[in-house]
Amino acid sequence: MSVDAPASPETRWAWVEVSRSAIRHNTRAFRGVLERGQKLMAVVKADAYGHGAAQCARIMAANGADYFGVATVDEGIGLRQAGIDRPIVILAEPPIDSVGLIVDFDLEPSAYHEDFVLALGEEAASRDVVARYHVPVDTGMTRIGLPPAEVVEFRRAVGWHRGVSCAGTFTHFATAEVPRDWDFELQVKRFSDLIYTLEAEGIDPGLVHCDNTAATLLHPETHFDMVRVGLGLYGLYPASNCESLVDLRPAMSVRARITRVVEPPTGAGVSYGLTYRLSRANVQIATIPLGYADGYARTLSNRVEVLVDGMRCRQVGNICMDQCMFAVEVNGAREFRKSHPVREGQVVTIMGADGDYEISADELARLRGTISYEVCCDFGLRLEKVYV
Repeated sequence: MSVDAPASPETRWAWVEVSRSAIRHNTRAFRGVLERGQKLMAVVKADAYGHGAAQCARIMAANGADYFGVATVDEGIGLRQAGIDRPIVILAEPPIDSVGLIVDFDLEPSAYHEDFVLALGEEAASRDVVARYHVPVDTGMTRIGLPPAEVVEFRRAVGWHRGVSCAGTFTHFATAEVPRDWDFELQVKRFSDLIYTLEAEGIDPGLVHCDNTAATLLHPETHFDMVRVGLGLYGLYPASNCESLVDLRPAMSVRARITRVVEPPTGAGVSYGLTYRLSRANVQIATIPLGYADGYARTLSNRVEVLVDGMRCRQVGNICMDQCMFAVEVNGAREFRKSHPVREGQVVTIMGADGDYEISADELARLRGTISYEVCCDFGLRLEKVYV
């Protein structure tokens, strides 16, 4: 039996389907692993990992999210314009030219250059407000922030300005999902030692936060004041050793409707390069309007399956920019799984569940040689989102 799908978008028979109940469930699940007083930052950068930042943030705010994390000034502005009034942290230092917008929209940037913090302070003081910022600490990932040994001096160098206030101090783990990992333990020690030093020097670190999704689940001892959860809120696990620790529900499915069905003769080729040819007759070739520009990577060509009417069917031929094809057996040939004919307009599941089968983001990620984060982000770039 075919999956029950909502009405297709008016302009195209391909879409991302996002489950509101899954986002709600996952947010509550992470809220439940925290102690009283610990805060939950919901990371909604990259349009909530392709799920739609504004819509997801509203659900998360109503179910326990205290803060929101974004990657850019524009992402923060988008949340404000969508009515999100919780604190919003920009998880990287923006360009210095953006300080006016940061103050306009009450955003909390990461900051580790003195000139940026002082420019932010001047802008805020000129409006008689105080801008809040967070100090990123590079404890071993070698991405952004200050080395621990430079943080005290940095805080003293900018702490005199009445237009700014340090709202938090944070780091990011490179190997939180690796059991008994030495590098993780070293990062924790460097960060913990820094927080102790700041407090001993009479410097308030603000909110102390370091845990990503994996660390939130595997290392409750490092929850500190706040955790930053991204992937898990969308129902995906960062590693297999996290799966038994919390019940998560995938929020994203990717679906399309069949636009064309034909039965080519034996020997007919399919798609650019004719990388697939029919070895027999009585095989349907069905087209769906979704391709690599929608996140269905060309490297998946002839290696992946789709679900339709409760069947797993083989994708065939090179995936095109906007379309791709799959094959359906008509009369029980061995080349394909036993199946039955399909017709134009039927719903096809590219990622998600249909009947007894499911194609997960992890399955697609393994075939692509990447991670589920990228799979979801890519699908969310161009496909219209339908919330169910």
